[in-house]
Amino acid sequence: MSSESTTHCPLLLLLLLLLFLAGSGSAAAASSSLPSHDGDRHHSLLSEEQQQVERFQQYLRVRTAHPNPDYAAAVAFLSDQARSVGLLFQTFEFVPGKPLLLLTWPGADPSLPSILLNSHMDSVPVEPDKWLHPPFAAHRDADGRIYARGAQDDKCLAVQYLEALRALRSDPSFVPLRSIHVSLVPDEEIGGRDGAARFAASEEFRRLKVGFVLDEGQASPTDEFRVFYADRTPWWLIVKAHGAPGHGSKMYDGSAVENLMETMETVARFRDSQFDLVKAGLKAASEVISVNPVYMKAGTPSPTGFVMNMQPSECEAGFDMRLPPTADPDLVRRRVSEEWAPISRSLTYEVASLEEGMVMLTSQADHEVLRASTHALSFGKPHSVSASLQGQRLPSISEKGPIRDHAGRPLVTATNETNPWWTVFNQAIGASGAKLAKPEILSSTTDARFMRIMGIPTLGFSPMANTPILLHEHNEFLKDTVFLKGIRVYENIIRSLSTLPADPL
Repeated sequence: MSSESTTHCPLLLLLLLLLFLAGSGSAAAASSSLPSHDGDRHHSLLSEEQQQVERFQQYLRVRTAHPNPDYAAAVAFLSDQARSVGLLFQTFEFVPGKPLLLLTWPGADPSLPSILLNSHMDSVPVEPDKWLHPPFAAHRDADGRIYARGAQDDKCLAVQYLEALRALRSDPSFVPLRSIHVSLVPDEEIGGRDGAARFAASEEFRRLKVGFVLDEGQASPTDEFRVFYADRTPWWLIVKAHGAPGHGSKMYDGSAVENLMETMETVARFRDSQFDLVKAGLKAASEVISVNPVYMKAGTPSPTGFVMNMQPSECEAGFDMRLPPTADPDLVRRRVSEEWAPISRSLTYEVASLEEGMVMLTSQADHEVLRASTHALSFGKPHSVSASLQGQRLPSISEKGPIRDHAGRPLVTATNETNPWWTVFNQAIGASGAKLAKPEILSSTTDARFMRIMGIPTLGFSPMANTPILLHEHNEFLKDTVFLKGIRVYENIIRSLSTLPADPL
């Protein structure tokens, strides 16, 4: 190596070292501007917004999933938030261990009908190993998606209500004319019997003089918010078939499986007729009667499976039915008893009482017995009522609540100018810079039905636009920006509804 090369070598190494250090510093600076691993994104949210999101995450971390929802922890958290907002709050336990939290902001004229914002504290079970992130960690990724059970269904609503009320309470110029109530209820996901149902039937509820209710809705994949003016009512139908047993090789009429298969074919034809209306665009899926087989039981068990050379004497099938409020329940019952499960085909069924304490009966005489023995809103102990026809028991149908209100009207809320609450709600959405889609019937069922039974106008609404529908699914999430926009939307809605003058009503 020459002396010149030896002289320049240290200088070259020093230059390379300086370039390396400069590059490392730039990379470090660039990495510091990126979101943190858990996506906190402090740079993109205002301090107040960050706090609102963090309170949402705190609530999501309270484990209220069935089968063991921690209602005590949820009530403690929500009570602390209500106290910090300056709301009155009280807890009811219509059933021990199942608290219902009621928050109140008294209006200037408490004699006027009040508004009620409802949200349920419980959520459905989870399979943690199927999630990208732990379902109770409320992890927020770099895009602002907050993963947690209940993120959409519907813990977001409780915090949005509270944050909207917090903002309104901080405005010294705003005083609600009507009282504002928030009900945070248990057990919606398992039928609502010990939550909203008992609340709606209580003296405590009557004293609130509720004139209008907002309950949960669903996310919207488009830029329009969805709003629901009715729910479909679930019925669970169990048909049992009977027939003489026989050798597997014997061909004869009236076997149990043959009788049940006729029912399956008849039900399938009805299902097709309803589904054809949906596929032709004549009706929405929530506007028809859906009926889907969910299980079948047949065969004679053996140690290795089933006896293959013997035709069984009994078999049964279960169907999940959903009735829109426009359906005539008496016609549906008649169709079941005369077409789907007629006694003439040795198809039997029994009247089953429900977890809500309501009973579905098939004959007119049975309806008279029910009217004489129980009130549709009592929700006390279930009555066990059986009806018989020619010595046979009737098909079991479990109706999870009525489809008529206390005055015999369909359980629907008007979404036109005849309903001043709707007009104000619709205008408030527009004032928020948002758009409403065409009002819908919800395909499933919520606590809103208990309010509609009382004849109270009730809308299902969750301000989640441009959001996939993930309720009850793995990896349920809600984006932070969508959550925050919902708070501003509720500010407008609550302000408008609570200042509605008495004259329009």
